[in-house]
Amino acid sequence: MGSELRMRGLHVQVERPLRISYKGLRIDVGYRIDLLVEDTLLVELKAVERLRRVHEAQLLSYLKLSGLPVGLLINFCVPQLRLGLKRMVNNLPETLDRRARKDRGAIE
Repeated sequence: MGSELRMRGLHVQVERPLRISYKGLRIDVGYRIDLLVEDTLLVELKAVERLRRVHEAQLLSYLKLSGLPVGLLINFCVPQLRLGLKRMVNNLPETLDRRARKDRGAIE
């Protein structure tokens, strides 16, 4: 999927580590963003019978930790791909969003 997006001229990072900083201390918790598109869109990929709340919670947590505004949850185990798409928005105010990204150092 990352290759297809790159061929379309988009900047894509695959399996991007999500670095967390707490009071200046970097914490490696092993979180990885499946796809980061244009340093703005976080994409979490699944291949499960059905999306569950835990998958949505994971995406929302990644959005909050990274300070990114928008995420897509994509489940490939569906008859039509449109049935496996879920868009989620990080509801942080814009100023807090920018500060969170800088303070956490999540997306550098």
